[in-house]
Formats: sequence, structure tokens, C-alpha cells
Amino acid sequence: MARRLDVTGADGVRLTAWEHTIPDREAPDHAAPAGRTAPSGRTAWGDTPSGRTARDRTAVPGIVPQPGPETAARPETAARPGGRSVPRPVRAPQPPRSPQAPPDSGVLLLHGLMGHAGHWAPAVRHLTGGHRIVALDQRGHGASEKPAAGPFTREAYVADAAAVVEQLGLGPVTLVGHSMGALTAWQLAAERPDLVRALVICDMRASALGAASQRAWQDWFRGWPAPFPSLEAVHRWFGDEDPWVETPNPARGAFFAEVMAEHPDGWRPVFDPEQMLTSRETWVHDAHWDSLAQVRCPTLVVRGLDGELGRAEAQEMVRVLPHGAYAEIPDAGHLLHYTHPEAWSEAVEPFLNGVLTP
Repeated sequence: MARRLDVTGADGVRLTAWEHTIPDREAPDHAAPAGRTAPSGRTAWGDTPSGRTARDRTAVPGIVPQPGPETAARPETAARPGGRSVPRPVRAPQPPRSPQAPPDSGVLLLHGLMGHAGHWAPAVRHLTGGHRIVALDQRGHGASEKPAAGPFTREAYVADAAAVVEQLGLGPVTLVGHSMGALTAWQLAAERPDLVRALVICDMRASALGAASQRAWQDWFRGWPAPFPSLEAVHRWFGDEDPWVETPNPARGAFFAEVMAEHPDGWRPVFDPEQMLTSRETWVHDAHWDSLAQVRCPTLVVRGLDGELGRAEAQEMVRVLPHGAYAEIPDAGHLLHYTHPEAWSEAVEPFLNGVLTP
């Protein structure tokens, strides 16, 4: 279960966060988050200013949402479905596991581009340390405000995260970020060490992706046949007909169905694709090694074996970090916390409990 929290970000932007209550551990690993009705009568995790979201319809049984092109910021490096079987996750020595962290230990979860807070739900169900866990819908995403004029800069995303930590009394917080959310997390840790106790970086590169990557995304967004006439059409296009799909991938279709809302003319994303491009434009052209080196708190770098972050770059990130550790999750791709929540928790929770226990 998750309780909605309304907060104010930088420049007065309205943000929505979700505080988790850990449900029965025997619940299905990939069950959809409980559909608590928000005050407006819309469904939690997918409510938008207009339209009915995909969560108001029955989900496709057995399908675990996966990311779209953020899985592969560049088509030529797209993660392949499936994955390989390797030994257990390899990780650097980490703090010893504690039975339970203090109940007021704050953890803030930051999703990646085009994601939303609900994508953390499967992973959260596997955490048992008694942390106070809050997931944020970042500006332009989920139920948070999508200001037409922005800004969608690095500074704005970082300032939003800082505002959430301060307003909800989470600091010093452990930041857990995925992809673009991980970049926001480590930039906040570098700029405001007083707010951040520890950091978990999930599958985000420190090197620049470049102009070709951004052009590919522009072309990809412009090729969407939106509005889609039905959710079935969303599943079909993103899972099979999208030129970026090399082999049929129903899970990819399910991911995009989860971030669609129904409008009078059909189904459209809850985010504005142009705002996503603007957000991405502010970080893909630059490398981020300098800010990474400024992070002084304990940091765990986690990658999926078939994700976007390669092993050599991940290990270099650990080397650059003053207090870095490494974990690798077998068979996982970019959205490692969603597709492999149990393995993700096994890699992350000992670190969380170690840094959060006095």
C-alpha cells in the first residue's frame, strides 16, 4: 500500500510522493500496487490531470512492465530480452546486515525518465528493514505537475528532490535512484551532503551518451502512432510493431500501457514527449564523473548484467567514488528493480541496513 503525499518542489511546482506501507510478504511479487482512491476519485499511481489511466483497466496477467528506449538510450546498444545465467551477484564488501534499521530511517526512491513512483512497488515489497520509504513522481511524470514552461533542467530535478527531503523530514536520507533518477540522486548528494546519508545508483552511466542518442530519441517519439485507439493497440505497438523492437517483447508493451491515460481521442502517455526530450537534453551531452567524485557518502552502484551500464564503467564509477561498492544482478536488464525485485533487494538491503543502523 502507498499513501499519497502532496509536496511542493522548486519554483512552486506541485509534486506527488507516495509513502509505502509494506504489505504481506506473501503477496505475489509482481502484483500491481493497491489501487487506493485519491481524494479526487482517481486511481493512485496513475492519476493524471485528465483521462483514465491504464491502471483503471485490467492488467495483462503475468506481464512485468519493462522500460522503453531508456532501456537502451542508443538503439545499437539495446538490451536483449532474456539475459544470461551467471553466478550470484558479485559485490564489494558491504556493511553488515542489521535485523532492522531505525523506523525513522528515510529512503527516497527516484524513478527514471518516463517512469513513475509505482515502478518501485515490486522492489519495495521485498524490503524488510523498517525504513520509512517514499517514492516520488518527479516533475513531468506520474501524478506530479507537468508545467508547460518547465523548467526541466538538472537543477530543477535536484532542487525538487531536496525540497521533498526537507518537507517530509527524511534527511539525512538514503537516495535510491534509477537511470535519470540516479543522476539526480548523486548530484543532490554532491551538492547537499547535509541531506544525504547514503546513495544507491541503479543502472545509470556517468559517461556522455552524445548527440546521436538524442536524435534517435527525437525520431522515436515522432514515430509513435498516438493517440492509440485502445490499450491493446498500445501493447501491440510497443511490444511488437515499434521499429526499436527486434523481437516481440510483450513486457515492453505492458510498460507503456502503464503510463497511458485515456482521452476523448484515444490513449496518450501521461507525460509530454517533448518535455521528456527537454529533460534528457540537459544531461545526455555531458559526462558526470566530476559530480560523482564529489559524493562523500557510502554509495552502492548496482547494474543488471544486460542493462545499460557496462561492468567496466560501473567498476570505474566505484573507483571514482570515495566510498563506493558494487553489485551485479544476473539476468536483469535496465529496469532491474522491477523485473528482478527479489534479487535487487538481496543486493541492496544489506547495504541499506548497514548504513542506516547507528
